Amino acid sequence: MSSRPRSLGSIASKLRSRHARRLGIGAVGVAVIVATFVFVLPRIADYRDVWAVVKELSWPQIGVLVAVTALNLATYAPPWQAALPRLSFRNAFVLSMSSSASTYLAPGGPAVGVALSYGMLRSWGFRRQDVTLAVALTGTWNQFVMLGLPSLGLALLTIVGEQRALLKTVALVALGVFVIAAASYAAGLSSRRLARWAGNLSARIVSWGLRIFRRGPVSWTGETFAGFRALAVGLLRRRWHFLTAATLAGQLTVFLVLLTCLRVFDVSHTQVSVIEAFAAWSLVRLIGSIPITPGGLGIVELGLTTALVGFGGGNAQVVTAVLVYRFLTIVPTLLLGLVAGATWKRHRPPQPLEEGAL
Repeated sequence: MSSRPRSLGSIASKLRSRHARRLGIGAVGVAVIVATFVFVLPRIADYRDVWAVVKELSWPQIGVLVAVTALNLATYAPPWQAALPRLSFRNAFVLSMSSSASTYLAPGGPAVGVALSYGMLRSWGFRRQDVTLAVALTGTWNQFVMLGLPSLGLALLTIVGEQRALLKTVALVALGVFVIAAASYAAGLSSRRLARWAGNLSARIVSWGLRIFRRGPVSWTGETFAGFRALAVGLLRRRWHFLTAATLAGQLTVFLVLLTCLRVFDVSHTQVSVIEAFAAWSLVRLIGSIPITPGGLGIVELGLTTALVGFGGGNAQVVTAVLVYRFLTIVPTLLLGLVAGATWKRHRPPQPLEEGAL
């Protein structure tokens, strides 16, 4: 008779602990943002000096910034089209804008974006297994590229003779994680037996966790994972090159926005070279992906500014370039995402995809 109250008390205690942990992470995030924008960046460059640099922009320079921003936005859709071949560019764009905007607004960050993407695609009539595969592949390829680019940046810095201990350490850690993740993913795809084993193990672990909350066991089994593996292998054999190229384009156009901002705001090649900018961007972008603040807000600005000034960029010019870069890569996505999120049901394909249509 006493085991049930103790069990409920244990559940309540765990929920309180989880809630306190989330509040703690949120408080840390707010502290990072406030410290960055109120205390640290103004010490590097007075905001009045930053505004003075911005006011010197010419119309041709503004046109260049708008053009690279539009190019970056256009690359959001193709990875989804590669992973879900029947998805149109319009629907892929609406999907990517909505899910990206949600990561800035909703608690939970990337997890909310994944859930929203899944729900939108299912509502549009795509099969559950195809949607699951598309969500998994786009997320995995993005992570692989994000982990791999810092290693490329480190290699390029080494070739040109740059030695930065902190950048080297972060890049080597990213390389190690990338190798382990890629090897594990390849192993899972290479063997039906491994996929079945992983599926059975995960089902047992998750079902055990659900029993704490008096929920039923999960519905998937090792055979579910084996079937998913077969679908993934089939799709990747046909479209891995498209998916890889689209994912790389989506990531590298973000860097192009930063590089354009640096050059527009007079951070010359002699101060910060393309290789130095790329290395700083790839490493800071990886660090900013840690879900402490939405979209790495505060972390990315501080990391990029510190690295670029360290490479030789002028304080006011670098702070201006970084702030404008962040504005151009966040605000248009957020505004378009809000519009897309409010109207996505109107973009349902004219002929809904029935089960088995793909």
